[in-house]
Amino acid sequence: MAAVKHCGEVVRIEGQSVFVRMTVNSACSGCHAKAVCGVDESAEKIVEVEDVVASQYEVGDRVEVALQSGDMGTKAVVLTYIVPFFVLAVLLFGSVTLGVSEGLSAIVSLAGVVGYYLVIYALRDRIKKKIKFIILK
Repeated sequence: MAAVKHCGEVVRIEGQSVFVRMTVNSACSGCHAKAVCGVDESAEKIVEVEDVVASQYEVGDRVEVALQSGDMGTKAVVLTYIVPFFVLAVLLFGSVTLGVSEGLSAIVSLAGVVGYYLVIYALRDRIKKKIKFIILK
């Protein structure tokens, strides 16, 4: 499986960390109808690349960034999209099955998703050690 790569620019260097700014385009960016539908998304992201010889890089350098291994992208998708969907669905259907009103069930399920993301935020340093970016030459 080919690694997803993004071109970026070095914006900051701190110790053994290089911070790279990338413009990440959605899948719509290549569509010929993007001007009509208005869904085209483009976001600027800054990623931290650790454990590199930072002295090789200078602010303003153009570099290519990728995930360290192919399965890390899958793990990131599961953590950010798949698990919260199941948290939402289980809490929603579970609440309705227990006889809770639909409105309260919706609030409970949304609160569960917020709680999930708070846990992910609390574990961000641990997750950061498992999902690593590398700079390609």
